[in-house]
Amino acid sequence: MFLPIEFYGNLLQGALITIQITAMAGVLAFVCALVAGLARMSSWRPVRWTAVTYVEFFRGTSALVQLFWLFYALPLFGLSLSPMTVAVLGLGLHIGAYGAEVVRSAVLAIPRGQHEAALALNMSPALAMRRVILPQAVVAMLPPFNNLMIELLKATALVSLITITDLTFQGQLLNTATLKTAPIFMAVLVFYFLIALGITSVFRTLERRLSVGRLKGMAR
Repeated sequence: MFLPIEFYGNLLQGALITIQITAMAGVLAFVCALVAGLARMSSWRPVRWTAVTYVEFFRGTSALVQLFWLFYALPLFGLSLSPMTVAVLGLGLHIGAYGAEVVRSAVLAIPRGQHEAALALNMSPALAMRRVILPQAVVAMLPPFNNLMIELLKATALVSLITITDLTFQGQLLNTATLKTAPIFMAVLVFYFLIALGITSVFRTLERRLSVGRLKGMAR
């Protein structure tokens, strides 16, 4: 039931690729979520409806089909992307659509008095959003974004279907070569679990530090 030590090297290589995709797609997802979430609250109708279209399309269609479309269909229109680019772009856009609702909800949860106080200080709406509203909303966003990053990590298993040798792909290769299914995929599960623990640890640390800073600011 135990794997030879050399097998763990292959799984570690796959895990590093999985971490790389998760990190890059996570950054893209956060940017997309922030832009789309704020755009959904815009008073300008074209901006608002563009954001709604993005969110509903990527939430309402399969992540796997989105990856396949980017990887296999786009070349038919003369645009070919590398597998890594497709993985980051597809997963980032997909998770960002869910994150947009997190951003919108967090901003709307800030008491109306905060907006009015910022305007009373002669801040423009954009300046008030950047200096007063978003710093408070970010603390509320962190727990849901932690969940989304875990979902993103699990979704990276799909990239094995577009020829990326991630953790899942390495597990499949080892299983095909050795037929030691149970120990191989048990090791794969452990790798995913450890990565997820690392993500949760990072977000909890951020939440704790930002919450302390917020409480100090309120005490003053």
